This record gives sequence, structure tokens and C-alpha cells, in this order.
Amino acid sequence: MKIGNVNIDGYAALAPMAGVADRAFRELCVDFGAAYVVSEMVSAKGITYNNDKSRELLELSEAERPAAVQLFGYEPDVMAQAAKIAMEYSPNIIDINMGCPAPKIACNGSGSALMKNPDLCGKIVEAVKKAVPVPVTVKIRKGWDKNSVNAVEVAKICESAGADAITVHGRTREQQYMPSADWDIIAQVKCAVKIPVIGNGDVTSAESAAKMIEQTNCDLVMIGRAALGNPWIFSEISRLIGHDRPSLPVSNAEKISVMLRHITKLCEYKGEYNGMREARKHVAWYLKGMPNAAKMRKEAGELETFDDLIELCKKIDV
Repeated sequence: MKIGNVNIDGYAALAPMAGVADRAFRELCVDFGAAYVVSEMVSAKGITYNNDKSRELLELSEAERPAAVQLFGYEPDVMAQAAKIAMEYSPNIIDINMGCPAPKIACNGSGSALMKNPDLCGKIVEAVKKAVPVPVTVKIRKGWDKNSVNAVEVAKICESAGADAITVHGRTREQQYMPSADWDIIAQVKCAVKIPVIGNGDVTSAESAAKMIEQTNCDLVMIGRAALGNPWIFSEISRLIGHDRPSLPVSNAEKISVMLRHITKLCEYKGEYNGMREARKHVAWYLKGMPNAAKMRKEAGELETFDDLIELCKKIDV
């Protein structure tokens, strides 16, 4: 598939998960077959105010491309200005967050709150599209709540405003991340627009990825929580859908090896102090399903140094 002039060679993308989908994790997922990655969401106002944290979130490496920078905000002119600044970091795509359900984002009029104002969604897309030379995409939800399911309407408005692709999460903002995602709304959006549609929600395995593509006809699936501690999901999807050889179960030894590689990069990019604090949650996810996982996760929550992690790994039965 193509998003604008950007080739996407594969079947699955990594979702823009705040506090998780940082540079180290994005690079790892690309190594395992993610066809496309999106940065953690970045505040448009933070960028325009030259906030250091916001600037750090814009950093992309050559090892993770094609990659998008995702911006959130609700003012078209500020979003456009932020997108221009983001181009200093050479993103392949600018993605606009219209789906985040977090209260601190939505209560400020950004993220999923934009679903309540379809016309504003179009104005934001139009402003950003005029501001940058790369494709512009949006990530939306099914709607704000059960009484305002308007993903199709918003998708069509965004397409008319110049969006090059739409990602649809099959839940309303009211539903957050439960119950099951509605894949039918993804299919409805796919039928309603001519640009590529990326499906998001409840893809937890290679089998469910293939099922989503079959049921919705979407062009790409987006993986979020299922990739945590499990970057192998991307290679499994590629093998199943690409009719390659079947995947083999991942051994504990391989999980530990990949985990150490991941956390090494995390510490390299963020420094050991910050990196190891970020690592605690990742280590807990990698430990899922291993012997004595509950006890190990408790120790993971107390990691201070990389040497602490090495000592923890020595206790794992491989």
C-alpha cells in the first residue's frame, strides 16, 4: 500500500502509544517486521513553545522508517505551525491524533474530543496539509459515545480536507479500551473513502490480524497493547498473511535476549537512570508467562540499574 507517496511494505503498524512507543521500542518492532511506526503523541503547543520534552519526542532514526510523528491539539493554526517545526526531524508522515481518550487530552478539546466537531477536524487537516510537504493522516475513534457514532462522517470530511489515510479505532471515547472493538465501523469507513484505511482494536495475534483484514478489507492493521513485551507479533503476522513458514514458539531464552537488547537501547537513548525506570514496565511485560512471573514482576518494579536487570535475568528459568 501507499500513504500518499510513502510505500508501506507489510501488513502491520505499531500504534502511537504514549509512554511506550518510544524510539527504542519502535526500532525493535521494525526489526521484527513492523511495516510502519507512529511516534508517541506530541503536543502541538509544546512544540511551538519550544518545549524540550516535546522536541525529544519528535526524534526519529533511520532505523525506524517509514515513520510518522503524531501531533495533538485543537487549533488549526497551531497544529500547522507545529507540523512545520516537526519537519526539522524529517518524518515521512504527519499524523493527527483525533482519538486519544485520556481525560487530560480530551478535556482540553484535543484527541477524541475532536470527534464532537467534525468541521474542526476538517479545518485541522486542511491547515496541516497546506503546511507540510509530506502525507497527512488522522487517527480517529468510532465516535465520542454510543449516541454519536460518526467515524464515517469524520473520515469523509478529513478525506475531503486532504488526508492521505485514516486509522480507525473501533471503540468510542466513552468505551476507552473495553469492551470488544467494533470492526464493522472500520469496514464502513473503508467503504466510504478512497484513501487507505488502517484498522485498530483487538488485534492480539497473527490470526486476529488476518481476520480483521478479511472482515473489514482494511489496508493495514495497527497493533497496540498486543506488542508490549511481544515484538514477535509483527513477524508472526507477516508469516501468516504472507504465507511464509509458520512461526515457532518463542523460548524464554530468546525473550530474555530481546529484552536485554531493548533495554540496552532504552538506556542508550535516555540514559541509565531514566532508561531503567522506563524499563520496569517493559520487563514486566516480557516476563509474562514465564515461571514465577508474579515474583519477578515485583522485582522488575524495583530495578535501578542495568546490572540489576542482569541479576534478575539470572534467576529466570530458561
